[in-house]
Amino acid sequence: MSFDHLQQLIKAKKNPTVAGLDPKPEYVPPHLLKASLDKYGETLEGAADAIYQFNVGLMDALCDIVPAVKPQSAFYERLGWQGMLVLEKTIRYAQDKGFFVIADAKRGDIGSTAQAYSEAWLGKTRVGQTELSAFNADCLTINGYLGSDGIDPFLETCRREDKCFFNLVKTSNPSSGELQDMVAGDRVVYQVMGDLTARLGRDDIGKFGYSRAGAVVGATYPSDLRSLRKRLEHTFFLVPGYGAQGGTAEDVRFAFDKYGRGAIVNASRSIMCAWQKTGHDGQDYQDAARAAAEAMRDDIKQFVTIL
Repeated sequence: MSFDHLQQLIKAKKNPTVAGLDPKPEYVPPHLLKASLDKYGETLEGAADAIYQFNVGLMDALCDIVPAVKPQSAFYERLGWQGMLVLEKTIRYAQDKGFFVIADAKRGDIGSTAQAYSEAWLGKTRVGQTELSAFNADCLTINGYLGSDGIDPFLETCRREDKCFFNLVKTSNPSSGELQDMVAGDRVVYQVMGDLTARLGRDDIGKFGYSRAGAVVGATYPSDLRSLRKRLEHTFFLVPGYGAQGGTAEDVRFAFDKYGRGAIVNASRSIMCAWQKTGHDGQDYQDAARAAAEAMRDDIKQFVTIL
C-alpha cells in the first residue's frame, strides 16, 4: 500500500522528512532566473521555466537523502497553465528520481466534483477507450471538512490506484483554533475530524499498521499532536510547521510511534531558500539545500529513532 512504500523509503534513508517545493520566482537563484528570463522574457513562461530548473536542481541534490517531495499547487497555479505544466513535469521528474510525491492541493468538494479532483491528482481520466493519468501523484492533501461525502471519492480512487491521502485535521496556522478547537459534544472539532478519518480508513491497514487515510497535524501544537498520535494509532501523519513556523524537533517527536514510524515532517523555505544565507548569490543552492536537509534530518534524529 502507498503509505507502506513511503515508510520503506523513510526507513531506508533514516529520514522522516519531506521537502516542500513551494517556489516563487524570487526564491530562484539569480543565475537560474536570469537564464530563463533571457530566453522567454519577463513572462509567466519565463518564470515557470526558472522554477522548473530550480526544482530539478533541488531534487538532484536531495534524492539520496530525502524520501519525499511535496509540491504545493498554489505556487504553480499562480503562473497559469505554464505553471501547471511545470507541476506535472516536476511530479514526473520526482518519481523518476525515486521520490514519493505528495501533491499539496488541499482539494475538497462533494459528488462528481470530488471524484474529478481525485481522478485528476491520483487516478485516471478516460478519453475514448483509453485511461490516462494527469498528475499521477502518489498522495494528495485534501480538505475533508465537508464531511464523509467529500472524502469518500478520494478514498475510492486511492483504493483503486493503491494510493493515499492526508486529510486536514489539526492545521499549523495560528487561527486554526477558531474552528478546529471548538467543542462539539464530548470532543473538539479536530478530534471529530481525526476520528472520522480513522473510521473511513479502518479497512485499509498496511503492513506497518497505517491506513491509506492519513492526517495533517501541525507541529505548532505539540500537545494536540501528542494526543492525536495516541488517539489515531493507525493514521499516518503529515506534520507541517517545523522550522519557519516555529515547530521544533522536540515538538515533532510526538507524531511518531514507538518504532519511529507513522509520520513525515515537512520543511519548505528552509531548504529551498537556504542559499540566501550563504553569501554566494545562489551559485551553491544545491549544496545549501542539501546541507539544510541534512541538518533537519539530524535535528529530528536527536528525538526520533527509526526502526
